[in-house]
Amino acid sequence: MASSLSSLSTMLSQPHCAVRIKFPKQYSVRFLSSKLLEVQSTSCRLRRRTSVSLRRSSTFSIKISRNFSQCHSRTSLTSKDQIPTLRDFIPKATQTVPTSDVQQEPVMISDVIPRGRIYHETYGCQMNVNDMEIVLSIMKNAGYTESVEVPENAEIIFINTCAIRDNAELKVWQRLNYFWFLKRQWKSNVASGRSQSAHPPKVVVLGCMAERLKDKILDADKMVDVVCGPDAYRDLPRLLEEVDYGQKGINTLLSLEETYADINPVRISKNSISAFVSVMRGCNNMCSFCIVPFTRGRERSRPVESIVKEVAELWKEGVKEVTLLGQNVNSYNDTSGVENPDEPAVSWELSDGFSSMCKVKHVGLRFADLLDRLAIEFPEMRFRYTSPHPKDFPDDLLYVMRDRYNICKSIHLPAQSGSSAVLERMRRGYTREVYLDLVKKIRDIIPEMGISSDFICGFCGETEEDHEDTLSLVKTVCYDMAYMFAYSMREKTHAQRKYVDDVPEDVKQRRLTELIEAFRGSTGQCYDAKIGTIQLVLVEGPNKRAPDTELIGKSDRGHRVSFTNLPIPDKVDNNGKRNPKVGDYVEVHITKSTRASLFGEALAITKLSSFYNTLHEEAVAFASRT
Repeated sequence: MASSLSSLSTMLSQPHCAVRIKFPKQYSVRFLSSKLLEVQSTSCRLRRRTSVSLRRSSTFSIKISRNFSQCHSRTSLTSKDQIPTLRDFIPKATQTVPTSDVQQEPVMISDVIPRGRIYHETYGCQMNVNDMEIVLSIMKNAGYTESVEVPENAEIIFINTCAIRDNAELKVWQRLNYFWFLKRQWKSNVASGRSQSAHPPKVVVLGCMAERLKDKILDADKMVDVVCGPDAYRDLPRLLEEVDYGQKGINTLLSLEETYADINPVRISKNSISAFVSVMRGCNNMCSFCIVPFTRGRERSRPVESIVKEVAELWKEGVKEVTLLGQNVNSYNDTSGVENPDEPAVSWELSDGFSSMCKVKHVGLRFADLLDRLAIEFPEMRFRYTSPHPKDFPDDLLYVMRDRYNICKSIHLPAQSGSSAVLERMRRGYTREVYLDLVKKIRDIIPEMGISSDFICGFCGETEEDHEDTLSLVKTVCYDMAYMFAYSMREKTHAQRKYVDDVPEDVKQRRLTELIEAFRGSTGQCYDAKIGTIQLVLVEGPNKRAPDTELIGKSDRGHRVSFTNLPIPDKVDNNGKRNPKVGDYVEVHITKSTRASLFGEALAITKLSSFYNTLHEEAVAFASRT
């Protein structure tokens, strides 16, 4: 018993340790409060009560209160020395326990009670989704192992936020108001059956909005308990413990080194055949409209080996497509293997005609090296990446994309504007003409390359002529897809300090509508051009519009392709015909375009490498005949 209670002492000295304890029959145990444990003898002539006060110190203090009363003993205790004392519960280091004192039922520490159920919501980019997976891994290692589907059943609520636009922040504030209601009305919610949480939930704000607003969120009518920035997720367990002692938890420090390379993310979509892998964090570009450098910090990259290891684990789990993530993903620069950092760096090669405000001190393995390594080691896995900057597309990267069949022929090339004057105010580092030259080079090297983009309408000082330049750029390039938004000025940015948000809101919305119409008019050509071709489609699941009869997936170029779910030849196992399933690569003959998606006839189930080897052989045969 002595050794067992010594272990109990150690465990209870840890903050927020919750245990179930089995004491011998002659002792009764009850909790006087959340911080006071009473152990009482039931088999002595004089009752002695030992109360263990659980404090936050490294040891626990013992208070002895004697409440002497007569009781009838079932054992013959006639000596004062036989009355339980403090030494029976917390033995000294030098104390030995005689064999005769060992009880038949020793104290046993059973399983640890769960520390709290987690509910999580994520807003914004895919980087935030990956960050939430990192957070869940950190929390799991700290003992928070259970997640729930609704906030009403959670003891901890995580909301991962985006600060890139005002609308994103408004959505977060709306949700925080509801979470505040769950906290404020917890007792009545439990009584009515609305909530099933064990105590009022702790609300935790993560991500870019946490980094941007910091104390303002904590001061908002006690809505939030913890605010944690993107580089401080390892500190979350400690911050949550601070809340139990009546304090607010906040850590929004940015890091020059944190990449979470050693964290194995807990995948939110357990059975998905696609996954996201973060390869770098932060951004050095300092575009005048963008708050990312202030919420995500400076660029730093994970070592190649850690990325290869994570992708290998995903392959074992059945993942067939990985998207590499980073705020400026193609500026990836693994300097972990640089032997002499004091030597002058090799010059950082940019896309032709582009410039950068940031100088790279040391050049290590670049994005082309990473892509090439992954493509070779995982020949049956597709690779995509987002979001890049146009300045970091040197020729080496384009040639790797051309030569490796499992690197998807799709590039996100954010233009933001088609006006050179606006691009200069945005501090993008290129002109309209230079951007178009890059588009031409990409399509010269890889004719089948699909291109997507980002656009901002109504940036500071944008004129009607500037807007017309953007419309003409969209029509000239013929993007496969585009993200288009009205400008929303953000605090701390260069634009907020130097420019005036002088374009009226109604003008912004009118220009946005015109831009969307121009995009729809040109993007249809990209889809119509695929009619009659054979596309390799990675099956993602049933088509929601016809779940009983159709399957849907993505082509190499990222187009959505649906087809009728019928038995087709299986070239992988050469085992007759079968229906395609999620995770299969299917050859699909495209028969129809809706200018937003494609429809076709499934021909066969195949392997990624086999499909492209066949295409290569056919191309060689055709070339020899001509």
